[in-house]
Amino acid sequence: MSDDSQQPIIVKRIKKGGGAAHGGAWKIAYADFVTAMMAFFLLMWLLGSTSQGDLKGIAEYFSMPIKVALQGGSGSGDASTLLQGGGEDLTRTNGQVRKGEMMANKESVKIQTQQNEIQVKEKVEAKHLSDLKAQIEAKIENNPSLRQFKNQMLLEITDEGLRIQIVDEKNRPMFDSASAELKPYTRVILHEIGNTLNGVPNRISLSGHTDATPFVGGDQGIGNWELSASRANASRRELVAGGMQDSKMIRVVGLASAVPLDAADPYNPINRRISILVMNKKTEDAILRDGRSREGEVASGSMPPAAKADGR
Repeated sequence: MSDDSQQPIIVKRIKKGGGAAHGGAWKIAYADFVTAMMAFFLLMWLLGSTSQGDLKGIAEYFSMPIKVALQGGSGSGDASTLLQGGGEDLTRTNGQVRKGEMMANKESVKIQTQQNEIQVKEKVEAKHLSDLKAQIEAKIENNPSLRQFKNQMLLEITDEGLRIQIVDEKNRPMFDSASAELKPYTRVILHEIGNTLNGVPNRISLSGHTDATPFVGGDQGIGNWELSASRANASRRELVAGGMQDSKMIRVVGLASAVPLDAADPYNPINRRISILVMNKKTEDAILRDGRSREGEVASGSMPPAAKADGR
């Protein structure tokens, strides 16, 4: 038998599975385990070295970070916390912005801003009134016809504004006796004051006063009340004649002897006077508000019974 007739012998080797258990997958699992253990020990170290307030803050942060950022939690805003306070001011360390606190803060800032603006306006207004007082005093000093009446003109800054009072002297009255007719020098004084009052935007209140000496006007029954009111209105006309805008005047009253300048001696001639008040904004608003409320009472028919009975 020849060699060509012989068949080649083929050997097949089959590799069986099972070696995968001895591959590299276990290394990845072990690395994950070591990482988890390290994180666990770090967590345990943090828990052991952190205060109770900080622990609660951390717990709240991880449970709901947005809630802590917006509302805060006890301990999360402590000065020693690992997590700084939330809200609009991220540097805040004295407490978180809690529910409703942001709106309250905005309202508080708004009120404070309004108060600051009012204070600034009041300071500017006080400066204008002080300048007006100095201007009138300078006019009195520089005008020979006014200087002789210096002792009869009293100027002072009050809570209501600048008060200018023109008073009687025993031998130098402002009006004719028992009359609303002004003396010529009184007209000069009022003309000078009226021209000066236009230098400020403030409104004017004017009141007339008498002493306690009774005045009876015959059968018509005119007394000190009517006399003081007539003198106040006569003074208003002279202020306007001197150049004061008529719209600046918002109140003219006669007070008779009810508000004496010298309360110890109600018969003192100094109690007979004209009082001009250059009102500050607060006083002006109070007068206008009172006037509007009274108009509302009349319009609604809610006047007091006594007032209705007198209204014939």
